[in-house]
Amino acid sequence: MRKIIPTIAASLAAAFALTACGGSAEPASSPTETTAASPTETAAEVTTVKVGASPVPHAQILEFIQSNLAADAGISLDVTEFTDYVLPNEALAGGDIDANYFQHLPYLEEEIATKGYQFEHGAGVHIEPLSLFSSKHATAADVPDGGVIAITNDVSNQNRGLKLLESAGLLSGVADDSTVLTLTDEQNPKGLTFEENQPEVIVQLVEDPKVDAAVVNSNFILSAGLNTNDAIARETVEGNPYANILVWRTDNTNPGVAKLEELLHSPEVAEFIKTTWPSGDVIPG
Repeated sequence: MRKIIPTIAASLAAAFALTACGGSAEPASSPTETTAASPTETAAEVTTVKVGASPVPHAQILEFIQSNLAADAGISLDVTEFTDYVLPNEALAGGDIDANYFQHLPYLEEEIATKGYQFEHGAGVHIEPLSLFSSKHATAADVPDGGVIAITNDVSNQNRGLKLLESAGLLSGVADDSTVLTLTDEQNPKGLTFEENQPEVIVQLVEDPKVDAAVVNSNFILSAGLNTNDAIARETVEGNPYANILVWRTDNTNPGVAKLEELLHSPEVAEFIKTTWPSGDVIPG
């Protein structure tokens, strides 16, 4: 069963699509609920776990678990897909889902600090390296002085994007708390300007003629069908702290959540990730 839950943001995005050849200037934040097929065990033997996830790659990984591993572990996954980074934590806090799987620890820590969520988390499952894309320039060095960079407006991923720009030689001396608003002339010697937007919108700005380059999250790269080999810069994996994690409420009473956390770290899931994304778009954490 597949159920679409419309929201105001989704309606705005659809309206914009009519005038922008399918592009959306507003985040499409309506969740899509997919109820997985029930395993062969009876309902009394199976624990259902409601999980919120990004469509790619998180929901795909959960679908693999549901099809291949869940029944033997005595669980069944009921997956709700979210296309933004705000609603999954709201749904978890509100008790609509038992866990979510879409975010990395720095983002979770930012959410807890600003919104007071009472959440716990598991170990890192996978990493999705950030990439810098441009439809105008063949290399990062070609980005001109005063060039426009599209970048996410969420603090943790924005700092991550700034560090990617630093590694590409476009910025210098980026601190762990740097944002586009705090960059000094010394840190931004090329005088780059930044267009901030929701991460799900940034991928649409790659082709914007006003934008010189865009820092794009890997899950949106995959959803948009972009090729990471076309990126003009890419985040390194070694020592990367941005592994995606399973998150649940501190008052969780569903024993299936612990079983799901265990399955996410199984050799079978690691192998699925490696074979499904051999070019390194998604890397076991």
